[in-house]
Amino acid sequence: MSRILITLGILLIIIGLAWPWIAKLGLGRLPGDIVIERENFRFYFPITTMILVSLVVTVVLWLFRK
Repeated sequence: MSRILITLGILLIIIGLAWPWIAKLGLGRLPGDIVIERENFRFYFPITTMILVSLVVTVVLWLFRK
């Protein structure tokens, strides 16, 4: 269990450091992401981005299991 937590922590650090480059890819601004902007209020729900990230993670984990 500790090995998994350490690995997840390292992955989160890597993603955090790479975030400026990831943001340039357009993730979070895909068609299907819900953005509601009003005066002094902004609601953001990235449905399409979550589905895409989920598919990528599923494929990567499936490949590591084989």
